[in-house]
Amino acid sequence: MEYEELLDELRPLLDGRRWRAVRARIEELPVQDIAELTLRLEKSRRILLFKLLPRPRASEVFAYLSADNQDALLQDMTDHETRELVAALSPDDRTALFQELPAEATQRLLELLPPGAQREARELLGYPAESVGRLMTPDYIAVAADWTVARSLEHIRSQREKAETVNVIYVTDHEGRLLDALTIRRFIVADPQTVVEALMDYHFISISAFEDRERAVETVQRYDLTALPVVDTEGILLGTVTPDDVMDVAEAEATEDFQKVGAVGVLNFSMREASPRLLYQRRVGWLVLLVALNTVGGSIIASFEQTIDSAVVLVTFLPLVIGTGGNAGTQSATLMVRALATGDVRARDWLRLWSKEAGVAVALGLTVGAAVWLLGFYRSGAEIAWVVALAMLAVVFMGSMLGMLLPFGLERLNLDPATASAPLVTSIADVGGIPIYLSIAAALLHNPL
Repeated sequence: MEYEELLDELRPLLDGRRWRAVRARIEELPVQDIAELTLRLEKSRRILLFKLLPRPRASEVFAYLSADNQDALLQDMTDHETRELVAALSPDDRTALFQELPAEATQRLLELLPPGAQREARELLGYPAESVGRLMTPDYIAVAADWTVARSLEHIRSQREKAETVNVIYVTDHEGRLLDALTIRRFIVADPQTVVEALMDYHFISISAFEDRERAVETVQRYDLTALPVVDTEGILLGTVTPDDVMDVAEAEATEDFQKVGAVGVLNFSMREASPRLLYQRRVGWLVLLVALNTVGGSIIASFEQTIDSAVVLVTFLPLVIGTGGNAGTQSATLMVRALATGDVRARDWLRLWSKEAGVAVALGLTVGAAVWLLGFYRSGAEIAWVVALAMLAVVFMGSMLGMLLPFGLERLNLDPATASAPLVTSIADVGGIPIYLSIAAALLHNPL
């Protein structure tokens, strides 16, 4: 879709207050496209376009906006408009909004809600911040095991507007305890007089409301679920997590990991709207820390001054050797962080993976060592060739082991493995590679092979 062309049409219509023409132009657009148009419009026009949307459509568009843009829109609305908009949001979208806003703003919005919606919102906000409870929606359809299929279908039809999905129908006992999760297809193809219990096999996947939300992502992906029931410690059905919620979490977690791997921290804002000052503040801390770490490398080089004086050509190979060690470490760290994040490996697997990575690291070290031996021999003869080749083998092995073990170590300490960022691993490998390289040089040049 050509957003700029449509924006050029909408701006004069909004400025001329030709509301009917604006509605006609956007009424057939998907809510995702309307959300994108809203973001690209200037602030004064943005609120005008948003207020022209019917209430149900406005809540859907609102759910696609970032937290900052949601907050900005709410500030330009009256209390009545805000109450209608927030009350129309689905419970999970409303919880997502509240947990991104400052506490005083959340309290103000809660007070605007009707009593039932307010009680529901407070219950969801009562779960831990990164838990499944904050992610779920309490709107689902449940039937009883002793109902007939005909009665169940009648109940499903009456509740379809309230539930976020009707793909999965839950069976609960009289206390609300989850007994089974059945696809809607099983009800449609069954004889109307069949009792629901006859359709049940009591095999279902559920998750605790207090589990980390990343576990919900792993569970939905692992079992290819269209909906994931959420239960309490006694098995009482509390709500459900749907694929759109899981996709949002997966995207957020992947983005967070990428940002940590890049050593910029977690950027919970839009790059398009972030100010240069904010970007500077988020990045400068890591850079200063890494500069301080790399100054150690300079001190190590100074301590090998005599070795360097005896063969100045060593300096020309220094960036190549330590850079390759850092690159090997970054490769290993990236693979391990990804594997841990997706649940492909667990912290207990470190020993088995260490032995595998050690073999790979030796093979890589021998390969690049052979290549630099030829380069060293061509430039400076056999002595320097053996120095750089052995050093390359050692630093590649060291970097690979560092990159592989650091994420596991962080996981054991209950820290995010993604903190093993590329700049951090590279800097540590560089600092470690310098004494390895120069120590090998000192040993071989004083005691030639």
